[in-house]
Amino acid sequence: MANGLRFKTARDLFMACPAIARDMGTPPTEQDSIAFCRDLLAGRVPEEAITFCAYLLPERAAVWWAHECLSHLTDLFDGTDQELLAHVRDWVGEPDNPRHRAAVGTAAAAPPTTPVGWIALAAGWRDSGSAMATTEMAALQPFPAAHAVNAGILAGLARVALTDRFAVLSAFVDMGIQMAEIEALRQSADAY
Repeated sequence: MANGLRFKTARDLFMACPAIARDMGTPPTEQDSIAFCRDLLAGRVPEEAITFCAYLLPERAAVWWAHECLSHLTDLFDGTDQELLAHVRDWVGEPDNPRHRAAVGTAAAAPPTTPVGWIALAAGWRDSGSAMATTEMAALQPFPAAHAVNAGILAGLARVALTDRFAVLSAFVDMGIQMAEIEALRQSADAY
């Protein structure tokens, strides 16, 4: 399955998106992307597997993955964040819907102070037609949406009880890998 991924190897991903090196300390290898991600999870800093998945997935899929991860933690969020998570869900389902774009754009214009705020920011960065001003977008350009996805998921993970954290982290990475494989199948089907 790894051959159908956007980035066959970890090095391919690092070459295509150098910003990942600002979010990860582990250098890339020629290992296939999925195996590299699994090794990160089993390694010294397993959180880097989240980072790798955030960059491995296409941006819209990464935002959806983050939404799905944080949806498993809703009891750790207040009503405002739960409402914002619903806006992100709606935006992923219909990114061209002006109402969803406006809701995510408004949320993305605010400083991300919660895990869900980071995910809304990722959607706003990904959605160049959002309500954010062009000057604000230009100031944020050094960071791809994957950076905000990574920050949001890791910030959510930090709210999980320490005794449960690795299990939740592993489940999130497994979900990210599955999404990457599904995206690879979707892209190969679209190519025919």
